[in-house]
Amino acid sequence: MARIKGGLNAKKKHNRVLKLAKGYRGARSKQYRVAKQSVMRALASSFAGRKQRKRQFRRLWIARINAAARLNGLSYSRFMYGLKLAEIDINRKMLSEMAISDPEGFASLVDTAKAKLG
Repeated sequence: MARIKGGLNAKKKHNRVLKLAKGYRGARSKQYRVAKQSVMRALASSFAGRKQRKRQFRRLWIARINAAARLNGLSYSRFMYGLKLAEIDINRKMLSEMAISDPEGFASLVDTAKAKLG
């Protein structure tokens, strides 16, 4: 049987990594060994970034809801507790959108929460 060499597969693997490293500075985009390290780190960071983006959006929504609730005389935690008692299930994303685009509707939600609190 003929001997099979792995050169083609190695070349494909190297090219795949170097393609991902395109745009990196210096050896990071030219040399396979350095590019592989940079690409691995970049992919790990992008994975972590996708998780962090969700946390950051939640923080933004909570800050917006808190600001709008305080304008209506209620803190964020009291407002959310009042909504829970009133059995109103609206997620934070929609609440923050309401706070920005529909202040009257948000004020009515705050009044409902206040009524349930006592």
